[in-house]
Amino acid sequence: MSFFRSYIAPLLIVLIFAVAMLAVSARIFLPSDMMAPAPIEEPISAMGSMPTAQADIVMPELSELIHGPQGMQVEG
Repeated sequence: MSFFRSYIAPLLIVLIFAVAMLAVSARIFLPSDMMAPAPIEEPISAMGSMPTAQADIVMPELSELIHGPQGMQVEG
């Protein structure tokens, strides 16, 4: 067990750090158009029509959102 703590565990930590450093620093050599982060959502044109909110829905008041519906409040 002492051999693992003294030699193997530190070697694994250094190797993981080296691989991470290599992956991050490899971005320097990529073409500039590939250096940007990947998009996280589809473009608007590819999504088609988005569902829209209905205008006749009554939005609750702030106090109702904080304290609950008027009928559920306890007096006191």
